Amino acid sequence: MSMLGLIAGSGPLPFEVAEAAGDLGLGVAIAAIERNTDPTIQSRARGPFAWFAAGELERLIAFFKDAGVDEVILAGAVAKRELLQDPAALRPDARAIALLSRLDVRGDDALLRAVAQEFESEGLPVVPSTKHLEDRLVAEGVMTGDGPLAPAVEADLALGLGVARSLGVYDIGQGVVVSSGTVVAVEAVEGTDAMIRRGAELAGPGSVVVKVAKPRQDLRFDVPAIGRGTIEVAREGGVVAIGLEAGRTIVLERKRALAGARRAGISVVGLKSEST
Repeated sequence: MSMLGLIAGSGPLPFEVAEAAGDLGLGVAIAAIERNTDPTIQSRARGPFAWFAAGELERLIAFFKDAGVDEVILAGAVAKRELLQDPAALRPDARAIALLSRLDVRGDDALLRAVAQEFESEGLPVVPSTKHLEDRLVAEGVMTGDGPLAPAVEADLALGLGVARSLGVYDIGQGVVVSSGTVVAVEAVEGTDAMIRRGAELAGPGSVVVKVAKPRQDLRFDVPAIGRGTIEVAREGGVVAIGLEAGRTIVLERKRALAGARRAGISVVGLKSEST
């Protein structure tokens, strides 16, 4: 039986990866990240399970090698805010310290690529988190079955798409909130839900949210995604539409998430990717 090594961050994405891999008959060895991973992910393991600090790189590699892992997937977020507030929580081992010392740029993409290289140097290929989730990728067009979008909403989505792509060049974030032609919030380390709440406080109801992949995003990790939680935050903030880059973003728990969007009157829209 082939064995998948899953580094599970926060949110529902690790659960969907584990479920999809299990449905394919793969073993799943799960490495959970302290202060990030939902503990109930252990029930989805089809092989070894262990907890790790975010900086225990050598131990993590040894865990996967001992488990006979064939491929590694990184799924879910690691909360950068907590690590910034409490760097000791990272608990970097000697291998992680050596890796950090070699990096001139320590943005998300550069760091994750360097981590992937460490795994691959040990014969552990890192594959896209979407490898077993192709059916969850967003398609172009309105996904909630609503009628045509209002011209003002289409204009705000188009503005948000251009701004989010431009910011992605600088590895800042993947989302923006736009209201009546004005960008009112930009995603940074706080994450999508906090950005939506901030945008709602500034603009009130009627805004749109756009989430895209960065232009040079490595989809082996940190694939942009929304789920039921983000839909609920958007409902509370009076958001009228959520635009997602087609082919490069994911709706998690898709049926329930889109049903929640319909009930809330939120249009979920797949926006044309610049890569298509």
